[in-house]
Amino acid sequence: MKQTSFLEQPVAEPLASRMRPTTLDEFVGQKHLIGEGKLLRKMIESDNVSSMIFWGPPGVGKTTLAKIIATKTKSEFITFSAVTSGIKEIKNVMEDADKNRAMGIKTILFVDEIHRFNKAQQDAFLPFVEKGAIILIGATTENPSFEVNNALLSRCRVFVLKELTSDDIFTLLKRAITDEKGFGKEKIEISDDDIKIIAEFANGDARTALTTLDMIIINGEVDEKGAIKVSKDTIEECLTKKTLLYDKNGEEHYNIISALHKSMRNSDPDAAVYWLARMLEAGEDPIFVARRIARFASEDIGLADTNALNVAINVYHACHFIGMPECNVHLAEAVIYMSLAPKSNACYMAYQNASYDAKRMLAEPVPLVIRNAPTKLMGDLDYGKGYQYAHNTEDKLTTMECMPESLKGKTYYHPTTQGNETKFKERLEYIIKWKKEHSKK
Repeated sequence: MKQTSFLEQPVAEPLASRMRPTTLDEFVGQKHLIGEGKLLRKMIESDNVSSMIFWGPPGVGKTTLAKIIATKTKSEFITFSAVTSGIKEIKNVMEDADKNRAMGIKTILFVDEIHRFNKAQQDAFLPFVEKGAIILIGATTENPSFEVNNALLSRCRVFVLKELTSDDIFTLLKRAITDEKGFGKEKIEISDDDIKIIAEFANGDARTALTTLDMIIINGEVDEKGAIKVSKDTIEECLTKKTLLYDKNGEEHYNIISALHKSMRNSDPDAAVYWLARMLEAGEDPIFVARRIARFASEDIGLADTNALNVAINVYHACHFIGMPECNVHLAEAVIYMSLAPKSNACYMAYQNASYDAKRMLAEPVPLVIRNAPTKLMGDLDYGKGYQYAHNTEDKLTTMECMPESLKGKTYYHPTTQGNETKFKERLEYIIKWKKEHSKK
């Protein structure tokens, strides 16, 4: 008998995959689309689907609905990847669909994350949709009005999927604990209140909710009778790991985006480009990378180079417009620019420090002097009394106090001497000096 090594042991399927609904009756949420008598339900049950786009946030059931259609239809059902498929692959599939059509066989083509296809790739679908060779089902988290070609969009019915409610998520989690596909064969001790905490934490994303539950139960304590007890400490510990829960590449994905961010911060363009390539070649969504670069432009550069954010936003739009693989050069341009730009985290720190005070002092009243007084009563209550209009002064400055009484004199923005921020530092020092001199008068 052959001995099986540890590396050959089967890997447990994630809870979110095990609990994926296979019928409309198991599907939770989206009653406005698949409730009894609703249009999409009737289309699926009658196997009479037309080209359509599922638009909604992550984890609400777009891919699941497509898989349910796949089990119900008598058509050829093909799934397509926006990451690995180019024009050649699309044309090959379309040719096969044409042959099926000649034999009276329908072809349904499911394209997940259709927004990641560029214009040329989307155009390749169009003639086959027009002549009925394929029925296209696309899923997207982005507004299809902006991300799907108008000609293609006009031939598809758009179904908007809503974010799941906490009650929806609670139902899914309870089912996962009792269903044999989930933890039904185990004895799980977890309170409804704790399940509600997980449901709220998931923020409408079923996949995140189930993956979080999976992690919490795996990390639960097993008593002498074999029951798994879920404690508050375990829940708190696991809920701090949200960013590691739902990504297709797990922890390593976030390790690499961290490496990219820190390489740019360390002014190392070579390392930054390497980590960028690692992400893109592994199939990462370029839009995700572009968003992180935009964040970096303000968090780590800020006013030291005010053009950094312009570069980041322009590259973000270029990625939308061109798509992969062509947009890789735009992202490379951005990370090299960010790496070589002067660095300042003064804007980031200003907000962090202000945020700390804001959370502690949420009820701090707005000073009367800077309140609007749209009614006579408000005027009688001294709203806006003593307000100084800066544009009416020679220096365009006033001595008016805009901070709440308890925070007078508190400062948050402390500019550095990096790049352009030197000018902002000089300007701020002038303003502070001017106010001190004129407040004495």
